[in-house]
Amino acid sequence: MTGMVTQETLPGRDETNGHVRIGALVPLTRPGWDEAGRHLLAGMELAVREVNDAGGIMGRPVALVVRDTAADPHRAAAAVEELAGLGVAAVAGEYHSVVARAAAARADALGVPFLCASAVLDTLTEQPTPWVARLAPAQSHGWRIYADHLLAAGHRRIAVAIDPSSVYWASGARILRDHLAPHGGTVVDVDVRDSTAASVCDTLAGRHATALLLLVGHPEPAVSIVRSVRRDRRLAGVMIGAPAGQPEFTGWVTSLGADGAAVPFLRYLPERLGPLGERVATALRERLAEAPSFVAFEGYDTVTVLAGMLRSQGPGRAWTPESWASVSAEGTRGRIRFSRTPDIGVWQWVWAPVQVVDRDPADPGRLRVLHTG
Repeated sequence: MTGMVTQETLPGRDETNGHVRIGALVPLTRPGWDEAGRHLLAGMELAVREVNDAGGIMGRPVALVVRDTAADPHRAAAAVEELAGLGVAAVAGEYHSVVARAAAARADALGVPFLCASAVLDTLTEQPTPWVARLAPAQSHGWRIYADHLLAAGHRRIAVAIDPSSVYWASGARILRDHLAPHGGTVVDVDVRDSTAASVCDTLAGRHATALLLLVGHPEPAVSIVRSVRRDRRLAGVMIGAPAGQPEFTGWVTSLGADGAAVPFLRYLPERLGPLGERVATALRERLAEAPSFVAFEGYDTVTVLAGMLRSQGPGRAWTPESWASVSAEGTRGRIRFSRTPDIGVWQWVWAPVQVVDRDPADPGRLRVLHTG
């Protein structure tokens, strides 16, 4: 058997002999981060192929029913409703936190299992739900580790170029501020809606900031800001950071070249991959024709977890509040188990490994691990 991916509704099939359908939410077109979506889908497709090569779910092949969210929360919520109507066994995926939050709310309302692959926003749902679980570490966990890296590197005066209209960026700034303050750190917000790249540089110089964090979209305004800071002699010692992970993907290097090096970001991989991770990394590299990002591993692990659950519980929606608690799956980045975590309403893998990484100035194609947590 082979993995099956479709953008269209699958034709009706007999419930016993047909495919086991898993809905896949992926940003594949702009304004979504389509490069991240491509990696996420590649990981999911690879896992589906391997599940099917091993006999599928109780002899039935798995099929992904893919929907492009394009980073639109309304589109994602509508996709969940459509997928539920198609009778999918579960919904999986998504990269953008705000989009995943809309999908999670709809899945909860409809009683459809949703395994979120990559979005990190703590408040993925407003209230606890038995229907939603997440593989990515919560933003408060990962971004505190990033703040620890800033402190260890000696940064106490930090500016953030931010679009505060985004709940994701606003949440990130709050986490950084709350974690840095007890250690004497200060965070100055520079609202990019009212600023140019040049005025961001003026604020950095005027506030004597030693670090600028990009809490903005890519390619713009992130690329323009990086270029302006790199060329401003007043800011020769300023570190640029991007905790959300913009430099992870090759599009960053294509846009910025050497200017995009030495920009620390968060990555959710262990220091060393085990045998499964190494094997999957090789297969993903062949599929993507480039080094796989952590997002590709998240996609693979998502389908692996769901396949294990569907084998043990059957391909129908026989979900109970304890279903996620029964998971114990070998993923590419470690053993995956879900539990309840204070202040997080979904079932959470506690925790995926976290690294702070940057691109080597001597070779921007090479990643360097700066900090682990």
